[in-house]
Amino acid sequence: MIIHGEIIVAGNLVEDILVRPVERVEYGVTVWVDSIEEHLGGNGSNTSYTLATLGVPVRLRGAVGRDDFGRRVLDRLRSAGVNLEEVELGNLPTASTVVLVAPDGSRSFLHAPGVSGEVFAEPGEFGPPPGHFHIANIFSLPRMRRTGAATLRRAIQAGWTTSLDTGHDTRGEWMRVLEPCLENIGLLFANEAEALHIADCSDFHAAARLFLRRGVKTVVIKRGRDGCAVFGGQEEFCVQGFAIAPVDTTGAGDCFTGGFLAGLYRGGTLQEAARLGNACGALSASRIGSVSGLKGYQETVEWAAKHRTNGG
Repeated sequence: MIIHGEIIVAGNLVEDILVRPVERVEYGVTVWVDSIEEHLGGNGSNTSYTLATLGVPVRLRGAVGRDDFGRRVLDRLRSAGVNLEEVELGNLPTASTVVLVAPDGSRSFLHAPGVSGEVFAEPGEFGPPPGHFHIANIFSLPRMRRTGAATLRRAIQAGWTTSLDTGHDTRGEWMRVLEPCLENIGLLFANEAEALHIADCSDFHAAARLFLRRGVKTVVIKRGRDGCAVFGGQEEFCVQGFAIAPVDTTGAGDCFTGGFLAGLYRGGTLQEAARLGNACGALSASRIGSVSGLKGYQETVEWAAKHRTNGG
């Protein structure tokens, strides 16, 4: 896939409150932790911030509330260069998440969707010139569950290329939501666990091939420290992840996706895009906060050249 023009990302914008380290939750007692910090969060925010940091023109669609959380989220995105002209201001609170980060970097989320539950009630519009449209975690956007298929179809009809990152479905609808979208998805991202749930199978290779049979052009399975697997037509390959000591894996998958899309925007092959995605995911996981560890494009390329992968 070749990506031209501006990238539009549709997704949620979230204020993350990260607590670290949390080994267990106990009621009725006070548990001391090392840090409680506020950071940028949300699949739409994280993906678009990554793209902008890598020098890609990106416009974000979503919503924040008229509150301090919303102002802080927009300020962070604006500082990275994300176009915010299509971010709506709603009357409900900005979406927020309390993230409990374990000592090994894994995390648990307590999420209040707020105004994110009110946007995307109608299918999106796409005008010239054509660019690339990306849905960041369709399952985190209650109304996009029902309008996503029509939005993707409109994008394709207007000459845009498309991609979608699945996310985790707390409602358990999985394929019921995704199946109407598949024929209009050029590039599908899912982590391994998500892919198995959606396809209702026990092997990510089988899951990817099912998505391809249903109309997706290219499938990327995110595999954490093991990197990613890419499936497209007759082409299947794995790209090793980078060896790091994870601090906080919050948002690493979104940063991977942003890096992958940036690689394609810059004219890279699927293999090169996968390596850039792996680098962005690793950099994200190396610091507290989804986007705190990210670097500019050239710095990221140089970082990847110096760091070993988990394969050697």
